[in-house]
Parts: sequence; C-alpha cells; structure tokens
Amino acid sequence: MTASHLRGKSLDSAWRFFKGRSVLITGATGSFGREFVRTLLLKSSPRRLVVFSRDEMKQVEMSQKMTPLDRGGCLRFFIGDVRDRRRIAMALRDIEFVVHAAALKHVPVAEYNPFECIHTNVLGAENVVQACIETGVQRLIALSTDKAANPINLYGASKLAADKIFIAANHLSGKGGTKFSVVRYGNVLGSRGSVIPLIREFLAQGTKDFPITDPRMTRFWITLNQAVTFVASCMSQMRGGEIFVPKIPSMKIVDLVHAIAPNLKHRIVGVRPGEKLHEVMITADDARTTRDLGDRYVIVPVISLEHDGSGKRLGTPVPDDFCYASNTNDKWLEPEILLKLVRDDMA
Repeated sequence: MTASHLRGKSLDSAWRFFKGRSVLITGATGSFGREFVRTLLLKSSPRRLVVFSRDEMKQVEMSQKMTPLDRGGCLRFFIGDVRDRRRIAMALRDIEFVVHAAALKHVPVAEYNPFECIHTNVLGAENVVQACIETGVQRLIALSTDKAANPINLYGASKLAADKIFIAANHLSGKGGTKFSVVRYGNVLGSRGSVIPLIREFLAQGTKDFPITDPRMTRFWITLNQAVTFVASCMSQMRGGEIFVPKIPSMKIVDLVHAIAPNLKHRIVGVRPGEKLHEVMITADDARTTRDLGDRYVIVPVISLEHDGSGKRLGTPVPDDFCYASNTNDKWLEPEILLKLVRDDMA
C-alpha cells in the first residue's frame, strides 16, 4: 500500500467533470464538505458552488477561508437543514449535482438521541431525494459508512436505511430523472472527532496513557484528500443505483496509536456499546452483486445498467463467498506510510 493510492491522475481528472456545473454539498461545513469545496475551487471551475448547512458560525468561518480561493465568484452559502424539505428544494433550484454529506455521525450520540438520528439520517435522506426529483437535479452522490454493513448500532442502521432510500430513489425518478448513487468508505484519518486529533489532544494535555478499547480491533482507513477525490470520481462514473467502495488499507487501532505517539502508554477499556471489533464494507450477502473495477468495488443494484453501452459488463465479479472486512483485508497500512499520509493531508 503506497501513499499515492487513490491519488492518481485518473482520479484527479474527475474534478474536470464539474467544470461549468452547479454543485451543492449538504453538511458542507463538516470535515468532508470543507475539503470537497476547497479542492473543487482549486482543481475545477464550477459555475455555482453552494454550501448547505445549519450552522451559521461555521459558514462564516468557512467563508473567510474559502472566498480567497473562489476566483470565479461561484461560491454561495445557504443556511438550511435536511429536515426541512421546502428549504432544501429552495436551495436546489438550478443545481445539477449534489453531494449529500449531512448526517449525525457519532455512534454514542445516536444511541442516546435516537429520534434526532432518525430525523436527520433517514427522514433527511427522504427529503433530499424528493427535493432533488422535484427540482430536476441530474446526479446525487450520498456518503455512507462501513457501519452501514451488518449494522449493530443505530447510526449504522440509520445509514443503511438511507442507502436503501437513495438506491430505491432511482425507480422513483424514472428514465431521464435524477440519478442517485452511494459511496461507502471507512474511518477518515485526521477528520474532526477521529482518533488522531484525540491522540494529539491527549499528548497536549500531558496524559500518561491512552484508552484502547481492544488490542485486536481493526478499521479501514482513508485520508480526507483520498475521500473527496474518490467521491468526485464516483460522481463522474455513476449510472444510478451503485454503492461504490474504495480499496483502502486496514490497520489495528493499537498500531495506529503507537505510530502517532510511540511513547504513549495504552489502557484497555473494553469495546463500547454499539462498537465492532472489525468493520465490514461489503458483506458476503452482497457478493453476488459486487464487481471489481480495479481501484474500487461496486455493489450494483438488482436492476441496473451494468454495461458500457455495447452490452459488455463492467468489472469482474467477485467470488460468491467474498467479504470485504477490515481484519481479512489484503491491504494493510504500514506505520511509516500512515505518518506520510497524515503529513501530506495536513500540508
């Protein structure tokens, strides 16, 4: 696994697909949204780029940082919530592409606030689908999570429900209507609320040990730069109904902590409620409809256009017993590569 994984020229060229287009990102003041907007401003020239989120202060702060990058004057800021269908529809007027990143993402928060999680992640997805169809949006990519595969917590279950809503939406929009697809990936290195900022916070506070849930625990890892580039490439390739899954490496949590802070001792605290030892992005049940496209897998819908226009099917079928899990992954992240990826993403 090299630091250049998911950073190739073929992926970077996907940003040209957005040239002259009108784009809206829900939840755009989060870690992913900010990086997606920043990269889009640097690598493309959209006609209109709308930041849609509910936090006024974050929008003000983002505007101050992003406006200097907006050479074409395309950037717009729109206060709104995915829970409000009328507000979304208003924001989507004259929008061609949507990246849906808005969600309640923290597992413990969702467990203790189940109604809020459902209203944002599930009913919010329904609102976005209906508003996209009503306003004639061409394409939507929704961000999912590895926790949506065989979910054991409410967050994962709510994202699985949202995935089903977006895939089924292709039948509602009809031929020539909005195309909906999903991107599913693992933990984002360095994003807000992830383990690396937490480790650094512990170090800054002079804490002598770091809580580890279980030394066997593994996770899929992707950098923020890789995540936004992958989403952009999926937007340019989508036909509607796919779940795109990048081929990314795994790493034990304990090894990641040791790589970032080799002198910080560990304290085993046990697996938290709603947490798995290992994550899965493609289950064995999905293997029958999963195809290998080289740098990614794609779970195709039962009814879909799986060919290149000539009748030739895209990609290679995976084995019937295939399961893409963090503990059985054939790609593992070495400590030195991890540190380089983190440095590159912060540059």
